[in-house]
This record gives sequence, structure tokens and C-alpha cells, in this order.
Amino acid sequence: MPWFEDIKIGTRMELGSYTFTADEITAFAKKYDPQYFHIDAEAAKHGPFGALTASGWHTTSTWMKLMIAKRRATPEPADENGCKPPAGGPSPGFLEMKWPNPVRAGDTISYSAEVIEKLDMRSRPEWGIVRSLNIGVNQHGETVLSFIGQGLIEKRIPGSA
Repeated sequence: MPWFEDIKIGTRMELGSYTFTADEITAFAKKYDPQYFHIDAEAAKHGPFGALTASGWHTTSTWMKLMIAKRRATPEPADENGCKPPAGGPSPGFLEMKWPNPVRAGDTISYSAEVIEKLDMRSRPEWGIVRSLNIGVNQHGETVLSFIGQGLIEKRIPGSA
């Protein structure tokens, strides 16, 4: 994770793709979102989507899995003075979460994140908030997930903009 000051608005990261299976859709839903159109393929045929669909929470959890994997695969190196980069902080929450199209068994979703805003924190001058637009798109080019994620990122120089 780079320092807050080093993050550039417009930076885009491709997180990877994931293919959802019927077994995973029903297993996740039985545990966390047991609506009939997520857990019963036969009943789902008569539901709002006409087929078994993944929970939006499953779609979003998969984004998180790929985001963490991407961060671990591309760690930030120490700077020229040997100082370790900052650790990412907690998230104060998501904004504008939407699941505009369903995810069906067999769909492959490609995820991305793009930095859209940076905010200073008056209450915590050693941290800033970075907002990213996060998108999931299926193999047909349809958006199935979008939200603005927020993360606290440590500043190299507390109080700097």
C-alpha cells in the first residue's frame, strides 16, 4: 500500500476474474443470504431472475477476496531510506453499493478499482481517506456490481494534503 501522498486519482487496478458455480452460490447463500432464488435452482426458475443467482453479498465478498490477493501479490517496496510502506487502515464503509444485474451460475466476473477521490481527515491528521470506484462486469460486458469503497491510508507527513 503506498502512502496517502503517493496515491494518484485515476489510478486503476485490475483485480482479476472469478467464475461463480451453482454449488458455491447455494453454499454461500445457505449460510449468509438464504433467499429462495439463491438456494433453490428449481424455485428460482419462477423468481424475479428466472434462474439461480448469486447473492450480491457473495459478489461483493469475491471482490474483497481478489482485492486482498492483488495487494498481497504486489507489495509496496521499502523507500530509498529503507522505510516500510504504510499498512492500509480500516474502511469507514461503502457508498452507493449497487447490484444492477444478477450473477448466474457459470458467469465470470472481472473486477476493477479506480481511485476517484482523496480526503484529508481533520480529526486524524496522520491518515487520509481514499475513495475508489469498484466495478464487477460479467462476460457479456454488463455491470453486476458497483460501489465506492473507502479506505484509511496513512500519511508520510501527518497533516499534509
